[in-house]
Amino acid sequence: MRSRLLAYPQARDLTIMADCGGSNGVRARLWTRAPQTFADKSGLTLHGHHYPPGTSKRNRIEHRLFWQITQNWRGRQLTDRRAVIELTGATTTRTGLKVAWALDSRICEKGLKVSDAEMARLDITGDAFLPEWNSTIKPRRPKA
Repeated sequence: MRSRLLAYPQARDLTIMADCGGSNGVRARLWTRAPQTFADKSGLTLHGHHYPPGTSKRNRIEHRLFWQITQNWRGRQLTDRRAVIELTGATTTRTGLKVAWALDSRICEKGLKVSDAEMARLDITGDAFLPEWNSTIKPRRPKA
């Protein structure tokens, strides 16, 4: 992780923009815990902003690339990871946007739960504007 942060050694904050559905939804406890873990390890203050439900189409990059990706698919079946990578990884736009892939082959545990006590220990504060969708997560100090 540190090697990725070396490109911006003066950085103190990171902004994350996400749509409001599925596993990264604003109410998903695992989604809330994961950024806290990253903030603790990196020392960065994270500013999380969720698009309101149904508005992910407002994400300009996603919107501009989705049409191009579907053109590359041209009805071919996405039968395995290799097919997905080959068909979408070759996508570019006239303005220079490119699809980049990184395959995470780790196996995710199912059924993970975040307790109320663990949620209470997170250093998360709702922002003044739409606190149910926008928040700040500060790194916690290590236990002495």
